[in-house]
Amino acid sequence: MDYKVVKKSAPGREEVDVLAETYEAGKPEGEDLGRWRQKFESRDDKLRYLRNGERYWYSDDWFGSEKRKNPA
Repeated sequence: MDYKVVKKSAPGREEVDVLAETYEAGKPEGEDLGRWRQKFESRDDKLRYLRNGERYWYSDDWFGSEKRKNPA
């Protein structure tokens, strides 16, 4: 694979080579873009999806790797 390399100045040294972006840029495309409602079969699945999103953004109880010992 061919990596992009950028020269940056570092403290205590002159210039060093630093890797630039290593991902391929992309955008979602297709007819199903943004149509999350059609991906779920039942109303309960849709409500569970929405509740989970609200818990992620607005709740104080976090689970797994999202948990912090001291709140920000």
